[in-house]
Amino acid sequence: MSDHRVSKPTDISIPSTSLWAKLPMIGGVMAAVGLGATLAGALGASRDRAMFSYLWAFEFALSIALGALGWIMIDHVARTGWSTVIRRIAETIAVTLPLLALLWIPIATLGFHSLYPWSHETDEILARKRWFLNDGFFYGRAIAYLIIWSGLSWFFYKNSTRQDSITDPSARDAITRKMWKMSGPGLILWALSLSFQAIDWMMSLQPHWYSTIFGVYYFAGAILSFFAFTVLVSLGLQKAGVLKEAITTEHFHDMGKLVFGYTIFWAYIAFSQFMLIWYANIPEETIFYLVRLDGGWKWVSYLLPLLHFAVPFLFMLSRSIKRSRKLLAAAAVWVLVMHLVDLYWLILPNFGAHGEGSHQAHFAPNWSDATALIGIMGAFLAVFGYFLKRNKVIAINDPRLEESLVHENY
Repeated sequence: MSDHRVSKPTDISIPSTSLWAKLPMIGGVMAAVGLGATLAGALGASRDRAMFSYLWAFEFALSIALGALGWIMIDHVARTGWSTVIRRIAETIAVTLPLLALLWIPIATLGFHSLYPWSHETDEILARKRWFLNDGFFYGRAIAYLIIWSGLSWFFYKNSTRQDSITDPSARDAITRKMWKMSGPGLILWALSLSFQAIDWMMSLQPHWYSTIFGVYYFAGAILSFFAFTVLVSLGLQKAGVLKEAITTEHFHDMGKLVFGYTIFWAYIAFSQFMLIWYANIPEETIFYLVRLDGGWKWVSYLLPLLHFAVPFLFMLSRSIKRSRKLLAAAAVWVLVMHLVDLYWLILPNFGAHGEGSHQAHFAPNWSDATALIGIMGAFLAVFGYFLKRNKVIAINDPRLEESLVHENY
């Protein structure tokens, strides 16, 4: 870090004429059209398929928001300085979690029996899991997750934005210490709720299958997608004339390193899960991969390691790629698309599953996939845009802002 002092940035608000200022309206239109079409399908003859599409799109938006929330707390616990200039973006992403709590309601009502066979089927294996997989406990856990995420996201966003208007250094430092203190226990609650959410809402789609590493697998994808999304938001803001000097090549370089690093981590966890299940060869475990090696899904299974790991790994290996805005943007878009495909591969093969090992093997995209993704991401972007333009887009009075502004990689 350099030892010279710099002035605080002044381009810290969304211009009223920019596209970012219109994001709440654009997102609202997308949400109305997409969610309307998807829920119409869910209320009609295609309910089951529409709800699988809805869950897929919901988990995509949720993973970005949960990745942001987790990283905010990791950032506070680690006392990092370089990332202060982008932490407000993360806080604004995370504060969409109360909206996502509302968007979970269709899953809990319209989609519950369509998505989760254990809710209306039984056999010897499910009978032994009934203490955990029962309606009351399932809903109770879900409510706990949503309260934890909403409470934590609002706590950090509210305290951080309140700090913007405080001029007394000691009062500003007190708010920072308050967020530091909350981050330790908050991380524990976040890690447990994220892991159990992945088990409840995704792994139990195929209730005979189990994996003790599935929560970590979801965590890897969530953090990875968050950083990729943050890269694109940061670049988009700079094109609109915001934070043009605050977020430098050095910060993009670090974000690129984190995208690169979590790409490797995702691949490591994915391979570890596959290798242990393949080696043990237990039917209740191998059924997960057997379903995804049948019909059109086998091509997704074969291509996912190549496109989700090998391509971004080799592309981002060079330092110059991570320091080029255009190339880093291309990598971020690719990673987000591959994360979408990964979630699709996790969720959609379970459509039509009934009984012991039976499934719909064919890879068959549906119109509801597009409408659900447009609708949920529209709602996500509308709330994100609303809070982004409501306050400063940087934590202007954070005690470590100056350290972040002069950050350099060596």
